[in-house]
Amino acid sequence: MVGVSGVRGIVGESLTDEVAEQFGRAFATMLPAGATVALGWDTRPSGPMIRDAVIAGLNAGGVNVVDLGIVSTPGVAMMIKHLSAGGGIVITASHNPAPYNGIKFMTPDGLNLPADQAERLKNIWQSGKFTTSETSGTITQNDQTHSIHIEAVCGIIDVKAVAGRKFKVVLDSINGAGCVGTPLLLEKLGCELVHINSEPTGEFAHKPEPISENLAGLCEAVREHQANVGFAQDPDADRLVIVDENGKFIGEEYTLALASAFVLRQQTGDLATNLSTSRMMDDIAASAGMKLHRTPVGEANVADAMNQYGCVFGGEGNGGVIDPRVVLVRDSFVGIVLMLNYLVETGKAVSELASDLPKYEMHKEKFPCPPEAAEKILLAVREAFSSRPSAKINDADGLRVDLPQGWLHVRASNTEPIMRIITEARDAESAGKIAEEVRKIADVARASRP
Repeated sequence: MVGVSGVRGIVGESLTDEVAEQFGRAFATMLPAGATVALGWDTRPSGPMIRDAVIAGLNAGGVNVVDLGIVSTPGVAMMIKHLSAGGGIVITASHNPAPYNGIKFMTPDGLNLPADQAERLKNIWQSGKFTTSETSGTITQNDQTHSIHIEAVCGIIDVKAVAGRKFKVVLDSINGAGCVGTPLLLEKLGCELVHINSEPTGEFAHKPEPISENLAGLCEAVREHQANVGFAQDPDADRLVIVDENGKFIGEEYTLALASAFVLRQQTGDLATNLSTSRMMDDIAASAGMKLHRTPVGEANVADAMNQYGCVFGGEGNGGVIDPRVVLVRDSFVGIVLMLNYLVETGKAVSELASDLPKYEMHKEKFPCPPEAAEKILLAVREAFSSRPSAKINDADGLRVDLPQGWLHVRASNTEPIMRIITEARDAESAGKIAEEVRKIADVARASRP
């Protein structure tokens, strides 16, 4: 899979060291002669193999590499700007299952490659027409990422006020890249930390996607330790989800919603998010007299809209928050500091802040879908819903349909050969009924002959 989220595949099958080396050479071909790339990776056991292959490809193209070690994706984005590098690479498959790994590519501004540049990279790789250099690039090491990242995120909150509260926090770093830097951040914020799945081994203690069914241990730990809040990261520490003081998983959509509500108490400006994110964001923007700009899924698309419209905050409903004061990629560290500062400023508990938000129920499901079947399904869903009264159609990414009683979004994944159905309504039953209708339409479309 190659797209705005980078390259992902199963290690040893679709993603081999040869493929990784080729993508290193392809990226080098896109860069100026003698450019420098900042490179980091998450803790997956296959990381060093993919890293070495990518570096070999970059060096063959005359590109110099600054090896940052095991760091978060937003940490790499920070260091690109700090080092004035020509780009960045993160070896990670984010939330994908353990057999996967991937390669994320970043621009000199620390952004994920936009769609046109991602397409150019793919075309260069497929053509095999790579730049070669008589002089091999160099490799140097840099261990400053965590300290620079922590300093930046602490600059957007009242550190003294947060430290004064001495919060008890349970953190699940899922044996990933957040294991080292996140405890340092929470120590600076004066928190008493209970850290689970804290060894950066890449041997994930549970399925790595930070969703409800994978976080029973975090919820139990919050209750056991009577903590103020629980935080869960994904393996490259760009996503964050929240468990309240009662050990209740409040939903990955709430990270962005709560952080946005807090930011708009401090700043004036528009918000941006993707088409799959809750209507809570529309309500939060409207209550502050601001606009919400919706984009195709993918943080590169959200970041592009934030630049275009001068948004003060944005992100995606999967637990990814983006604050332009730090870096224009999803950042779990930003989510942590904003949540803790929000608790301090309001004096409320997490559950109270969550209950203050407009209430919606979201339904998410996915099913295997080869790319050739995706378009047929989208056409069938569009035909079924486009004639509905008051239906608003948005086909910027798959198909989103807004209805009076709720909305639906059907799209093929950027990172896996699956199709996702997301629906939302005021109650779970209504959201489920919309999803069931979409699923039946999809089943008929898949079963039909071309």
